[in-house]
Amino acid sequence: MEKEYHKLVRDRIPEIIRESGNECEFVILSDREYRQALRQKLIEEAAEAAAADEDDLLAELADLSEVMDALMLSFGVSGDRLLAEKTKRRETRGGFAKKIMLLRTF
Repeated sequence: MEKEYHKLVRDRIPEIIRESGNECEFVILSDREYRQALRQKLIEEAAEAAAADEDDLLAELADLSEVMDALMLSFGVSGDRLLAEKTKRRETRGGFAKKIMLLRTF
């Protein structure tokens, strides 16, 4: 049964599909297409993490982190740079530890 996807997948997916006895068609994206596909994948994985139950949350967060790592690498953003920005934002805007939900402003 043929099924269309048109989405970024992990590197071993074509191999895994073939090992299961199926065939697949894929293309290698240009750098520009890849970056856009990673941004779409980020949204997809974030939605899956947001909807995950407690048993699946860890795997979904791992997928989200993998996409973030690939996106950072593609834009030349180091882990140190990300950590510095995260620290700066936490110092100026705070974290999420206090569980504050803003209801309205006046």
